[in-house]
Amino acid sequence: MKKLIILDTGVLGMVTNPKSSSQICEEGKKWLDNLPLKGYQIAIPEIADYELRRELIRAKKKPGLKRLDQLKSVLTYLPITTETMLLAAQFWAEIRQKGKPTAPSNSLDGDVILAAQAKLEEIKGFQVIVATTNVKHLSLFIDARDWSIIS
Repeated sequence: MKKLIILDTGVLGMVTNPKSSSQICEEGKKWLDNLPLKGYQIAIPEIADYELRRELIRAKKKPGLKRLDQLKSVLTYLPITTETMLLAAQFWAEIRQKGKPTAPSNSLDGDVILAAQAKLEEIKGFQVIVATTNVKHLSLFIDARDWSIIS
């Protein structure tokens, strides 16, 4: 079975940060570089690209945008599809029915969109792990792990 690591927004931000002086960012970049050597395919979900990109644009962080675009050109990119949004809506409703919402009711809720993207990749036959800094919300739907323990 093919192994796929999907990057959540926080992890994507860390590995695209052009400032190598941050120890955590350096560790994240080394971690990302080693994943293919361990047999993992890496994917950037469109929802994470959107969440990070809007902040980089707002803050006028052109080097970060450049790095994001570079990664996007070499990694697998998971676009948001109608199928994704239908499954995300189902996840959103189910988790609220259980009394465990992952975001306010009027929020778009990027976590359920990311979870839907990951679930659809599982259905295609991938062994999927979402690399995140927010295991609590995402693990309600899919296999989500703190990036630092994925090896």
